[in-house]
Amino acid sequence: MIPRSLTPLAVLATAVLGCSNSSTGPTYNPQLPTVWASAVTNPYFPLVSGTVYQYSGQTSSGVETVTTTVLAAPRTVNGVASTEVHDEVFLDGALIEDTYDWYAEDSAGNVWYLGEDSKTYSNGQITGTAGSWEWGVNGALPGIQMWADPSAHLGELYRQEFSKGVAQDLGKVIGLAQSIVVPAGSFTGCVKTEDKNELKPNEALENKVYCPQLGLVSSVDLGDPPLELTSYTP
Repeated sequence: MIPRSLTPLAVLATAVLGCSNSSTGPTYNPQLPTVWASAVTNPYFPLVSGTVYQYSGQTSSGVETVTTTVLAAPRTVNGVASTEVHDEVFLDGALIEDTYDWYAEDSAGNVWYLGEDSKTYSNGQITGTAGSWEWGVNGALPGIQMWADPSAHLGELYRQEFSKGVAQDLGKVIGLAQSIVVPAGSFTGCVKTEDKNELKPNEALENKVYCPQLGLVSSVDLGDPPLELTSYTP
């Protein structure tokens, strides 16, 4: 998520997963950016202030809808001015999750995930904050949300976030030049990823599709119906 004086991407990739403070996986010691960009402009994960994305999908519990808003004011995370994104998740119209995520882009165009403040709700009351973490707090470290060149990392496992025992999601680029049709339209040239939670190895894998100049258009836990982009307001 921010430009930086970068090491070559191959070196960065090795750092992202390879080098073990993890409870179940390898040590994580990424070579982090030192210079950060003023905006997130990666074509597969652009964060334009004021943009609102609407998603919807059928679950076994009801209709899930998500509103994602790119906020104008930056949020400082470990000294970095990040872009803040607000996610609200509803089940049959009732709020079940309210999250603020923080991203920044490095000088090569890689988007980093710097943390999140997440709350779950039931009947209008906060029931938990599981999964919340922030770079620099209790040893937490940022991970890659989207590569500048996904084709250079096809099939490579990388960390999306790291807070030991709290947030340990992993990602892998598994498809390039993908085409997809969702309620918001038809899109081509998209990137497909496979995500998993290292702390819950028995959970279903999650596939996500990101399209140029738009970002996330589809997310699906394998075996379940997809959550798809229904509309967006630039």
